[in-house]
Amino acid sequence: MADGMGIPARQPAVPRLRRSRGRDPLGLRRALSDRLLPALVAAMALLAALALAGSRGAAELTARWEGGAAAAMTVQLPANAGAARLARGLAALEAMPEVTRAQPMDQARMAALLRPWLGEAPAMALPVVIELQLAGLPVAPEALARRIAAAVPGASVESHGVWVARLVALARSLQAVALAALALVAGIAAAVVAVAVRAGIAARREAIAILHDLGATDADIAGRFAQRAGWLVAAGAAAGTLLAVPVLAGFADLAAPLLGGQPAESMLDWPWTSLPWEALAPLPLLAAGLGWLTAQVTVRRWLRRLP
Repeated sequence: MADGMGIPARQPAVPRLRRSRGRDPLGLRRALSDRLLPALVAAMALLAALALAGSRGAAELTARWEGGAAAAMTVQLPANAGAARLARGLAALEAMPEVTRAQPMDQARMAALLRPWLGEAPAMALPVVIELQLAGLPVAPEALARRIAAAVPGASVESHGVWVARLVALARSLQAVALAALALVAGIAAAVVAVAVRAGIAARREAIAILHDLGATDADIAGRFAQRAGWLVAAGAAAGTLLAVPVLAGFADLAAPLLGGQPAESMLDWPWTSLPWEALAPLPLLAAGLGWLTAQVTVRRWLRRLP
């Protein structure tokens, strides 16, 4: 189309939101606040980090109990059992296919274990205790204990499998609860992002409608919202993850005796390297992806309602 002098008239420019990276044509810096949303996401990330660490800690305790105490038994002989009776008992135990190692407990070690209750010089003779290491977690600890008692007459057998099985069930339950809490936190974080994006749409409704009428595509508008929401969520998740690190290190130090270690004397000696870094490191990226996807879905659903 040309004017009276033959010069082509200018056509209205179609907004290209993706190329104006340095600008904010939708005013999202005001519509999506950089204070409230990151703070809420930081709290969610802190809870998510705690849930991840709790799930991993419960899994480690389960593996340790299943492979350690659950696969151990003790056989007690009377204090007057002679060397010949002890040798026959060891031979009978080592011949059993479930037993990988049978070793009598040193009397000095036994005295040290009983010292808090019996004092330095026990008034009674200490029994002979044989420590057994099993090939694996017994399916029926009571039946195995009866077989061992029959193989070593006059001996009493103590199986750790019963109470360890209960502890393993408790640890697995805690792991399931931690994973459920992680899923709940992710759902709440998505809901928070969706509410923030809807509030931003309501605040910039007229500007969005005008740009949409001028030719801006749904992908352009949703991309702007998703980019803004993704950055805010990533910043909040990074802050929450950093806050969780010293908390998790302190918990790991408290749990060190349960894993065969010793508590640290100072904060610098906390088990920082034992933290689940492989799970904590991608947490901000995963949160950003969740925020980006939530913003995309929310904005596109709203844009489909426009005429």
